[in-house]
Parts: sequence; structure tokens; C-alpha cells
Amino acid sequence: MDAKTNARNLRRCFGRFTTGVTVVTYRSADGVRGATMNSFTSVSIDPPLVLISLARTSKTCAAIDGLPFAINVLRADQMDVALHFAGRPRPGTNIAWDVVDGEDPLSLSDAVAVLRCRPWQRYDGGDHVLQVAEVTASLIRDGEPLAFSDGRFTTLGLAMMDGPLVFSLDGPPVPGWAGAAYRLHHHAEAG
Repeated sequence: MDAKTNARNLRRCFGRFTTGVTVVTYRSADGVRGATMNSFTSVSIDPPLVLISLARTSKTCAAIDGLPFAINVLRADQMDVALHFAGRPRPGTNIAWDVVDGEDPLSLSDAVAVLRCRPWQRYDGGDHVLQVAEVTASLIRDGEPLAFSDGRFTTLGLAMMDGPLVFSLDGPPVPGWAGAAYRLHHHAEAG
């Protein structure tokens, strides 16, 4: 395989890992800016650190160097917001901002989670820059997060292990809904 085929295959392999969708927001000399990203991960609880992976050639990579920023975890119905900050705005997209004091970065008021961050350390990551940041404040709101998998926006769907477990004498514990689904399916097949 040539390098282009390998890169395409590698991108598809990376895409098989379902991630959340975030918008990183920050203040620049041109005003409030943001970029949609799914390359985000927690790093440490003590100290509270997170990591975002920035394409070296992106405007955001240079713009947030040394600046505080907010990581906004998008809600399942915010695909239009994700597209807006990915450079594909849709007519009628409503961007609502939280009110913040001082130099804190603005954040999206409808995000299901917000992490306000200040730069900690930058590392070389090949064609990306790995920005580690210290979380200075965080908040959680109700709602299901938006997900991204196989090049598409999606939702998480039904939780597999939600609810109480049902114990049996001849097998491992299973979620209560699994037994109910099995009984419903079995009953439907029996006619």
C-alpha cells in the first residue's frame, strides 16, 4: 500500500473509535472564536488536566497558544453548532454564550459540560500540537452528549448497563431490560 492509502486507512481506523464532540472557544484580538474538535481527553485529576490535539496548520493552534480557553461538550441536538465551528455554518444556527467575568473564556450556554482551562504545556505531536491545560472550573448540565463515529454525528442511544442487574442461579448478572427484551422477543416468535 502507498502512503496515501495507509493514511486513508489509518483515518478510517481512528474513526472507528466513537468520541464526543467538543467546541473549543477562546477570545482573540478578532473577538470570540471557536473550533469543533473530537480529539480531547482527560489527563489527570490531581492536578486537573485535559488535552486537546490541534492540527498544526489550523488557525486555532496558533491563536490559543498561551491563552485560556473553554472546552464545550456538545448536546446531542447541537450538530448545527458543531458544523458552525467546523467552518460549515447553517442559516439560523443560534449560538448562545454564558456570561463570564473578567478574562475567563466564553463558553456555550447549551453545552452539556464545560471545562474552563488555562494553558499548562504544549508538546510536539507530529502534524498536530498536543495542548495540555489545567482545568480552572467545570460545570455539568442535563442532556445527552453528541457523538462522532465513522465520519458521522450520532447519539449514544440506549445505555447497555442502565438500571438494576438481574441475578440468576445459572449465569452472570444481566441488566433488567435485557431479560425483558429477551422475553418480548421470545413471546413474539412463539406467536
